[in-house]
Amino acid sequence: MDILETDAYDRRQRRNTSCALLFSLVPFFVATGAYFYLWSPQSAPSAVAAGVKAAPVLLLAALVLSWNGAHSALGVAGGLLFSAVGDCCLIWPELFVHGMAAFAVAHLQYSLTFLTARYAIHPSSSSCHWILSLLLFALGAAFYVWLHPFLQKAPDAALLTPGVGLYVGLIALMVSLAIRTRRAATLLGGLSFVVSDMLLALQVFKVTAPVEHQYTAVMVTYYLAQLLIAVGDVQAVERQDDFSKWKRS
Repeated sequence: MDILETDAYDRRQRRNTSCALLFSLVPFFVATGAYFYLWSPQSAPSAVAAGVKAAPVLLLAALVLSWNGAHSALGVAGGLLFSAVGDCCLIWPELFVHGMAAFAVAHLQYSLTFLTARYAIHPSSSSCHWILSLLLFALGAAFYVWLHPFLQKAPDAALLTPGVGLYVGLIALMVSLAIRTRRAATLLGGLSFVVSDMLLALQVFKVTAPVEHQYTAVMVTYYLAQLLIAVGDVQAVERQDDFSKWKRS
């Protein structure tokens, strides 16, 4: 009977935590809606535009910090803060390289976080992870080779060409480690980030002709990626606590 009561209590706690998390995400959804309402393709670069664009990600960073503590500033929360810097930089086309560098640091922080013990409670020992990782890096390399001629046409090609190559490697690493966590939110967040960056690259480097609503697709997949990575980080801490209780019982 005690075991059944404990199990029921844990289920109620998880349900209450999920409701509290959903309620905590309301500011993010409001800020995201405000961005899509206020933004237009004709919007001129400005500090206000940068703030509106970065606000949803900053709110996610605050959420992760409030749930996971100050130490997360060196993990997912820190990655979200660097992403917000990247968001601001990308408002001005001449700061594209700076924005890419900020996002590269964010991916590095995500990657290091995915290697921590709380993400490795159930590590995958099968060869499936390695096969998927190799496939991911191969696809990243193929995409970079496809982009290379277009990068060579850019005014700052000498800096941009190796920079994009490094960035592709870092995001492939991040998604590979997201696969290793075997957590749905984290994995889907990483994959959504890849889709967003690919769409943005096609637009920025003029690989394809402009498509209506292309930038909207970039931002929808981008905000979705950051949301899933943030939620995955909060859930990782909760599951680690549950696992610790199970070990002590």
